[in-house]
Amino acid sequence: MHCIKVHDNDTEQLFHKVPQRVYREDSNWIPHLRQDVKKVFDLKKNRLFKKGAEAQRWVVLNEQKQAVGRIAAFVNPKYSKGMEQRTGGIGFFDAIEDDGVAGLLFDAAEQWLIDRGMQAVDGPINLGEKDKFWGLLVDNFTDVSSYGMNYNPPYYRDWFESRGYQVYYEQYIFGRSVAEPLQEVVLRKITQITDPDRYQFYTARDISSEQLAIDFYTVYNNAWGGHHGFAKMSLKQAQRTVKSLKPVMDPNILFFLRHMPSDKPIGFFINIPELNLIFRHVHGNLNLWGKLVFMWHKLRKSSDVMVGVVFGVDREFHGMGIDSMLIQGAHERLNAQNRYVKAMLTWIGDFNPKMIHIAESLGTERKRTLFTMRKMLDSSVEFKRMPLAK
Repeated sequence: MHCIKVHDNDTEQLFHKVPQRVYREDSNWIPHLRQDVKKVFDLKKNRLFKKGAEAQRWVVLNEQKQAVGRIAAFVNPKYSKGMEQRTGGIGFFDAIEDDGVAGLLFDAAEQWLIDRGMQAVDGPINLGEKDKFWGLLVDNFTDVSSYGMNYNPPYYRDWFESRGYQVYYEQYIFGRSVAEPLQEVVLRKITQITDPDRYQFYTARDISSEQLAIDFYTVYNNAWGGHHGFAKMSLKQAQRTVKSLKPVMDPNILFFLRHMPSDKPIGFFINIPELNLIFRHVHGNLNLWGKLVFMWHKLRKSSDVMVGVVFGVDREFHGMGIDSMLIQGAHERLNAQNRYVKAMLTWIGDFNPKMIHIAESLGTERKRTLFTMRKMLDSSVEFKRMPLAK
């Protein structure tokens, strides 16, 4: 049994084959799209490589030269910005239930990071935004996982903890029935809003694609950009995001709120259909046949679950009940459409109690928990949990 670097097309194919071996008897597993994973490591498609990021992948082969484990390690200068120590990452970890395989993978990835001056390592994470491939699943191994969310066997947690990884923060996935009435606290906060006519509720159906990108960009930066570990977004990034969403979006569930006196979008509740209810039919490969299968199930509206990707309110309007107004508008539209039966919110970090409060005020329940874990590679540096959002 030995560990090899991914360095050509043949070894890359081995990297992609590992999950098939690990999960072949797990009926709850829905594979990540191979095309999505490949983009992460594509020097041309992942713009972080042009900004100094590095990545390396490894595969463990058994005596029969079968791929039985994999891991990736990342150095992303953007990720370490604002941290007290230089922090790398590991992700795309999968291995059969064999301590020897896991040890080879962790050793290779951690040494690679140490050689590049990293003092800490977070994992499992992604070389990119936090909306995909982020966190270690630690409970509820039976429900269908959301598109882009990590799924793994229970035994992975023991491996991370035995290697000295500690919980940096917890990630919660919430869910509720669309038809369930809003809680009293939401309705009460709405009645406290003075002059509600100053605000306009609308969806992406009501505006052009160009305006959608502008409104998304505006709200994102005023609600999230530069805070809670989320970088500022450029208008070009917003335009790319909207373009990437087009094949899968339902514009009826991209909700916005505009402050009319200033003609400024101040809140959004961005949702997409639960794509894994469709992607489960393409078996992890969105090739030509996979795209045809996807379009067929999309037209048939095979997904009756929607997933909240991001919810945010301009920081200038916090504490004014605007979040409740946005929630009420979304609730009314959804029940009028009679299209979705369940709503999921994925994911909210335990460092963000305000968003957890909003999720709970919707009458949701915690459906899943994932951990983002950290190990101090430099023992002289103190471990600290993710600070609470202000």
